[in-house]
Amino acid sequence: MTDPEVLERITTRRAELDGLEEQLIKQLSEVRAEQDELAVAVRVWQRMSEQLADERTEAGSPVVQVAGRAVRLVPDRAPGAFNCCMVHQ
Repeated sequence: MTDPEVLERITTRRAELDGLEEQLIKQLSEVRAEQDELAVAVRVWQRMSEQLADERTEAGSPVVQVAGRAVRLVPDRAPGAFNCCMVHQ
């Protein structure tokens, strides 16, 4: 190979690598933006879960600690649950 051929190959490869670098920078930026969005989504989900748990606690029967665990004094009934104390005539 002559010197001009080597120089041309080097120049071509540098241009290819510059293009690849630009693509990777763009992809990295997109990935970081999505990671930021997911982090926000997780924080919102956690906050909403805590609020719902608080609302359920306030609306339901009192909660006490038993052996370090939160337990309702009177368990909430599921819709349509059979009430064993009802007598049908």
